[in-house]
Amino acid sequence: MTDTYRITLAQLNPTVGDLAGNAAKALDAWRQGRDAGAQMVALPEMFITGYQTQDLVRRNAFILDAVAAIEKLAADCADGPILMIGGPAVEGVKLHNCYYMLQGGKIAGRADKFFLPNYNVFDEVRLFSRGAIHGPFATQGPRIGTPICEDAWYPDVAEAQVESGAEVLLVPNGSPYFRDKFNIRLNNMVARVIENDVPLIYVNMVGGQDDQMFDGGSFVLNRGGKLALQMPIMEEAIAHVDLIREGGAWVAAEGAKAHHPDSLEQDYRAMVETLRDYCGKTGFKKVLLGLSGGIDSAIVAVIAADALGPDNVRGVMLPSKYTSQASLDDAQGVVDALGCAFDTVPISGPVDAVGTALAPLFDGLAPDLTEENIQSRMRGLLLMAQSNKFGEMLLTTGNKSEVAVGYATIYGDMAGGYNPIKDLYKTRVFDICRWRNANHRPWMKAPAGEMIPVSIIDKPPSAELRPDQRDDDSLPPYDILDGILTMLVDDESSVADCVAAGYDRATVKKVEHLVYISEYKRFQSAPGTRLSRRAFWLDRRYPIVNRWRDNG
Repeated sequence: MTDTYRITLAQLNPTVGDLAGNAAKALDAWRQGRDAGAQMVALPEMFITGYQTQDLVRRNAFILDAVAAIEKLAADCADGPILMIGGPAVEGVKLHNCYYMLQGGKIAGRADKFFLPNYNVFDEVRLFSRGAIHGPFATQGPRIGTPICEDAWYPDVAEAQVESGAEVLLVPNGSPYFRDKFNIRLNNMVARVIENDVPLIYVNMVGGQDDQMFDGGSFVLNRGGKLALQMPIMEEAIAHVDLIREGGAWVAAEGAKAHHPDSLEQDYRAMVETLRDYCGKTGFKKVLLGLSGGIDSAIVAVIAADALGPDNVRGVMLPSKYTSQASLDDAQGVVDALGCAFDTVPISGPVDAVGTALAPLFDGLAPDLTEENIQSRMRGLLLMAQSNKFGEMLLTTGNKSEVAVGYATIYGDMAGGYNPIKDLYKTRVFDICRWRNANHRPWMKAPAGEMIPVSIIDKPPSAELRPDQRDDDSLPPYDILDGILTMLVDDESSVADCVAAGYDRATVKKVEHLVYISEYKRFQSAPGTRLSRRAFWLDRRYPIVNRWRDNG
């Protein structure tokens, strides 16, 4: 047995279903580890299939293909370091989420996940069966226990593996981002280290998958919970961990410690990276969006340009008779700063044509929300026509405040394939805009400098669907609305809790009512980047038909 042992951590970005592509990434990482003198290369949870697979992993043919890809990978990695990789396995009628040891050209061992998460975005109890707690893997160096992701959030699996002889814990993860999650992860892993008095290696997946951003941030802890290595967030990276036996116990040598930015930057990067991966993994190279001159479409345009490059973004202004010159100027200011394409398609003629077609049916009825929504739906129709003709994915631009209370038109401004700001409350949209104007990073493809004109940030928000319209004509001011929504949606607080916090009861009840009656709109809305623990879609699943209200 050696007194030094090198493990290469491969914090990589798989694509769900791309078995050959994921295997190629794994093989490249294995070669980098081999060339660096590693004895083991470790990849994240379910790497061969990508994560999360949702019901795709229930298809027998997919499972067989995934296992075949692992077996081929084992043969390809026969001469060199051990490769540890996540993937599925069938045992009788049970399907398991597993971590494989590939050594000597074959599958040399396998650990099955014990704790299956069944909350927020996770639905693993529905997909997998719980496995038995596996003992440590023997190597030429330390005996290595492998609690798989959720297994390490509780004491049981790590404790059992260390009691069975594990000298180091290697935790493979598919752990998606939510705001300020890193410290929660770190604190839980420190607890496992202190409980068991062994080093812990945490290797996390990175990259966007539908609404989720797997944010990487892999790290190594020594006994006592001391941080020995910290990898960057939201980017692919390879790192080598040297374990050294000192006095009969293993210690990780000190390594690089990447700086983790603040939550505004992490939110912004998550939106950029998920859009970049959503387009890249679905095959879209270009996007378009309606630019209104408002703050939401402005920040989405900047996110898109940072993700794909300004040459792959096209803004479209669709003015009506209510569109102000200030809005026209502000939209132009955004595209001038970004350097992206810009077209104008007036909607007055098509809207008038719709009005003429409906006039016999609407005769004698006063104009109302119907006519306002016709404008929004005409914009949606014209944008989708361009998306079809030019092969550009349409981005939708509703923030979380609007999505929550239904202040958006279904089949109108809700039309589109992806919405990066779907989980960003309006007040935080303003914060993000100010942050982006003041900051630029190497991973941004748009220019540095002020991308969102200050005039957009400073003006009162308006849908401009009727004369002199303002959002606060229909909704509480956004600071009040977002405070109430944070309590009702994110915190699941009661009406009484909101009132106790100082909000007017009638206003709270109005907001609660709007949240519930807008469920059908969210059910049909585009996916968008998950930034919080209570994003609309998998985190918060409510019935569309629901007559209960909180009368407390």
